[in-house]
Amino acid sequence: MSIELNDFVKRQTKDSEFSHFEGTWDQLVGRVIRNFEAERTTPGYRDGVVLVHVEPDDFFSAVVDLEEGDKVEGEFKRRREGEEPRLSYRIVNKGKQPAKAVDVVLYRHDVLAEDNDNTTDAEWEIISINARTTAEDQPIEPFTLMHNHFGSDGGTDTKMSDSDFAAALEVSFNYWKNKGMVAR
Repeated sequence: MSIELNDFVKRQTKDSEFSHFEGTWDQLVGRVIRNFEAERTTPGYRDGVVLVHVEPDDFFSAVVDLEEGDKVEGEFKRRREGEEPRLSYRIVNKGKQPAKAVDVVLYRHDVLAEDNDNTTDAEWEIISINARTTAEDQPIEPFTLMHNHFGSDGGTDTKMSDSDFAAALEVSFNYWKNKGMVAR
């Protein structure tokens, strides 16, 4: 079994608008391998996607709770070179917080290869660091779920039936309706 970093996760740095790990990339991979092998995992939204639960030490969450009056900014931009732009919104004047729980998202090689999104030959690639300030599970963000399900450029097919998608979207909506990502 091999786990390596996908280039996509490397955007998650201290100076980014995303949750991040204060250690090195090698330390992150080591933590993920240890917890994967210890079966501290949950299935993701489809076969070939796994959430690896890691200790929250040295992780910071870019997800914040919204309060009435918080300012939100939006932008239509690419997540990475070669992708079509998409709507992105962020919460202004709030900073990242120490994480209480962290899931590292892994995609299996064959899933990434469906759209040529693999950047290594490893069996699994680390795609995202999902750090949060609560112990509650954090579902995939609604817009990301929709981009994946409806086949947007850069999305990974959910392979969900319409009823499974609607159920997942309801869970996602209810979690995210009063949360957002910090602006950088």
